[in-house]
Amino acid sequence: MTKDLEGRVALITGAGNGIGKETARQMAARGAIVGVNDLKEEFVDAVVAQIKEEGGEAFPVTANVSTREGIQGAVKTAFEYRGRLDILVNNAAWVRYQAVPDIAPETMDRMLDVGFKGVIWGIQAAAEVMDPERGGAIVNVASTAAVRSTKLAVVYSGIKSGILGITRAAAAELGAQNIRVNAVCPSAVPTEGTMRNRNAERDQKRIDATPLGRLGHVSDIAKAICYLASDGASFVTAQHLLVDGGVTVTNI
Repeated sequence: MTKDLEGRVALITGAGNGIGKETARQMAARGAIVGVNDLKEEFVDAVVAQIKEEGGEAFPVTANVSTREGIQGAVKTAFEYRGRLDILVNNAAWVRYQAVPDIAPETMDRMLDVGFKGVIWGIQAAAEVMDPERGGAIVNVASTAAVRSTKLAVVYSGIKSGILGITRAAAAELGAQNIRVNAVCPSAVPTEGTMRNRNAERDQKRIDATPLGRLGHVSDIAKAICYLASDGASFVTAQHLLVDGGVTVTNI
């Protein structure tokens, strides 16, 4: 694998499993020094250990990124590890699907704190420490639900749509600091966190509707994130990349 992220320090939120974990592994394989963030220390330690076993470099950043103080502390830890921060991946999320009559304040608040406010606070904190000479890259993990929604997803779709707005506005403002801001929009990807919302019949319907004839893998999303964080995307900012096998724009 190319070492196109050699020596860069990356912080990936929600990296204890799923897309975040695979992104951490792939960035480390590409030469990045990866700060692995999650709320659960045992998840963080397991991912850090795996990356080291695979020959990469990683360090733990156990923190609750649903608060401003939490994400600020995570960014500070990542920055102080090597005196620099080059990449931030805002991946952490907490998701529940509810019909409109069932939407509960505590559910909405937690989803907003982790998946919306945490992204803004993360961008704010990273922009304070990224070196404008070297530049920086921020990648926000949105969803195809940002552009094409289903039932039971009012809060989720609203948050992910908001992520695209945050991405564009941050890119417009932070370009002067040589910071690029982009988003990826995965379709349904099997992970530990999505198991409760999956079944064989639903998966088959998704496969049948997808031009490439399969569900996405966490590795597909991680590759896209690594691309947007790399110099290969040095003139790419304010964009959202659909990583969905073509399903979103071919099934209108």
